[in-house]
Amino acid sequence: MIVLTTSSSAQTIKVIPRNYSLTSFTMVIRDDSTNTSVTYNITSVSSSGNYRTFQNTFSPVLVSNHFYDMTLSSGTDVIFKDKIFCTDQTINQVNNDYYNINEGQYTSDDSFNNEYIVI
Repeated sequence: MIVLTTSSSAQTIKVIPRNYSLTSFTMVIRDDSTNTSVTYNITSVSSSGNYRTFQNTFSPVLVSNHFYDMTLSSGTDVIFKDKIFCTDQTINQVNNDYYNINEGQYTSDDSFNNEYIVI
């Protein structure tokens, strides 16, 4: 799964496609919630190890907490498919920073006293 943000600037995406020789392709993003699709033409692709890397500016901007289906294709050939999740939370599994669905909505209060008086 690819994690992106709601940023209106260019975001970098790394994929391992079925065909490494392509330098341009079409990317279709479909919102799972609204079932609307947007098509982007990717014309600049670079190599980074075993990955093919490209940047894209999403317009309209991706919606936070939405899932998207991404399909990369060249003509009628599908070269890559994946899911995208959009969030503005900092996610870094190396530092144990994971997605929290309740971030900013729930806080714990440890100031209460659990002592009971039995008569």
